[in-house]
Amino acid sequence: MLWVVLANGDQKKEFLARGISETVKIEWASRIEEFLNHSNADAFFDLLFNTSDARIKLLSQLLPKPVFINSVVYRVTGFPFIHINAWNTFLQREMIEASCSDDKNRMLAEKIFSAMNRNPKWFTGITGFISPRVVVAIINEAYYALEENVSTKEEIDTAMKLGTNYPYGPFEWADKIGLKNIYDLLITLSVTEKRYRPSGLLQKEALN
Repeated sequence: MLWVVLANGDQKKEFLARGISETVKIEWASRIEEFLNHSNADAFFDLLFNTSDARIKLLSQLLPKPVFINSVVYRVTGFPFIHINAWNTFLQREMIEASCSDDKNRMLAEKIFSAMNRNPKWFTGITGFISPRVVVAIINEAYYALEENVSTKEEIDTAMKLGTNYPYGPFEWADKIGLKNIYDLLITLSVTEKRYRPSGLLQKEALN
């Protein structure tokens, strides 16, 4: 099998973290346009996905091959893309969160995830999957605590790691995921669930 993958350095490490089947050859792309040079590939991974019309149009040209997009916040409708949670720190796990509206592509994805040594957890109609929703809520609460001068970022990170055994403190996690990603998901969720309303300080840092 030939897979074409567009990823940054951290995503590449996480993508390979659990090993890849010896039957797979990976072509690492540096630009999305390079996908069109590998029309014979068996799968495409856009881990740097954005929702521009031009990008979606390009990716649609690769169908019906399986096209995986790292899209946690937004759902692309009208195309059978396979949405995955490939935010930094999540892709290295054995479990991978995914969503796909097409049964045939879901079956193909199952085989591809197996070759990645990943166990998929499929979700339908859940904005932000599950893990990102939990983590952004934790990060948001940490920012509210910081606004109220409860403690410093460093002390909150240390307390959360020691007290909850989280792999990262909330502010460390925010740095790794990208605060803009966190803000976008909070804003999207807060439309229907006010408890996700982003703190003023988080918004300020995310948009600066």
